[in-house]
Amino acid sequence: MSWRLRVVHSTGFAYNAPVTSSYNEARLTPRSDARQNVIVNRVETVPATRSYRYTDYWGTAVTAFDLHAPHEELEVSGSSVVETEPGERPSAADQLGFDDIRSAYVVDRYDEFLVPTAYVPRNRSLASTAKKLARGLDPEAAVEAVCAYVNTEMEYVPGTTGVHTSAVDAWSERKGVCQDYAHLTLLMLRSLGIPARYVSGYLHPAQDAIINKVVEGQSHAWIEAWTGGWWGWDPTNDVPVNEQHVSVGIGRDYSDVPPLKGIYTGGGATDLDVVVEITRLA
Repeated sequence: MSWRLRVVHSTGFAYNAPVTSSYNEARLTPRSDARQNVIVNRVETVPATRSYRYTDYWGTAVTAFDLHAPHEELEVSGSSVVETEPGERPSAADQLGFDDIRSAYVVDRYDEFLVPTAYVPRNRSLASTAKKLARGLDPEAAVEAVCAYVNTEMEYVPGTTGVHTSAVDAWSERKGVCQDYAHLTLLMLRSLGIPARYVSGYLHPAQDAIINKVVEGQSHAWIEAWTGGWWGWDPTNDVPVNEQHVSVGIGRDYSDVPPLKGIYTGGGATDLDVVVEITRLA
């Protein structure tokens, strides 16, 4: 059954002295794909700016804007209405075995979702664990087994990691947030030769969401694996991607999909406030 969701994501910055110029990119526009349809989206700033949109290399919509008037505060707000559906997996006929996934053609085609990154480095111990978990399984079942393992072994503790924490760093503490769960899962899946990518977005926290009730939502992250086609799984909650998930960006890891990034000259940032509100409309 499909859901209609409204998402409002607001980020406010305060500076200790006037910022004279800044250049920014916002990834706050949900994707339109086979699982979801964007009905309305707008990205606004205070102070007001002129912006332009483009689609980046990974297929994520980007709103770029710059400010050249002195300002001591900046607010960026993305507002969207999206229809979502449960995720679908490739049909049984399209699901591939490990021999096919590890073929030269697949490795070449999906190389960027197999190679290590700063957030998803190689790790011999985790690769060995992934191999044990996947023993006797097909790639689809191996994805579920790895996600279940990460969900069981990690403890969700906000504040224990930061945006620059790698999968290995989070694993050493056995604690983290959704970003860490996703990075750890990607490391293990890629070590098996399964192409896997990072997905950023939002999650409505209630399966039985009340219509028109505004709730505090969450910026969220999960993974998509390729086993003959792309499909999503949420290792933080160990569930398939469903109507509660609104996807925004895809990439190799978090560095490809930050909600906001930019550079500026002038005073240093003294405060950051992020609010996500999500409402099920239908």
